[in-house]
Amino acid sequence: MPLSEQEQRLLDEMERHLLHNDADVVSAPSGDRTLSYRNLVYGALLLLAGVGGLVVGVVLGDVWGIVVGVVGFAAMLAGVMLAVTPVRRATPAAKSDRPAPKRQDSASFMDRMNDRWDRRHEGN
Repeated sequence: MPLSEQEQRLLDEMERHLLHNDADVVSAPSGDRTLSYRNLVYGALLLLAGVGGLVVGVVLGDVWGIVVGVVGFAAMLAGVMLAVTPVRRATPAAKSDRPAPKRQDSASFMDRMNDRWDRRHEGN
């Protein structure tokens, strides 16, 4: 059974409200720390170089192979750490330049929802 226009608008408003209020819960980095695309790329390249060093170390097989393998493993570990470590944002002032989004009071939102609910059931 399709929703009426009023029910669809109500559902859309509820979804927007939930997305607005729960967006900071969903986002992984918190505060002024975020993942850097540059660090992700460099970390991935370092990881691949480490895998290459590990393979070369296995192929060599002697004492130098062990040394190259350990260095390759260390490079892999460093690449993963570089890729997943969040960095502090460089320009927190740029964030404050944008006007803050207009927030509705959650109590007024719930009051409006209750009023709509009451009007809907009074009509039946």
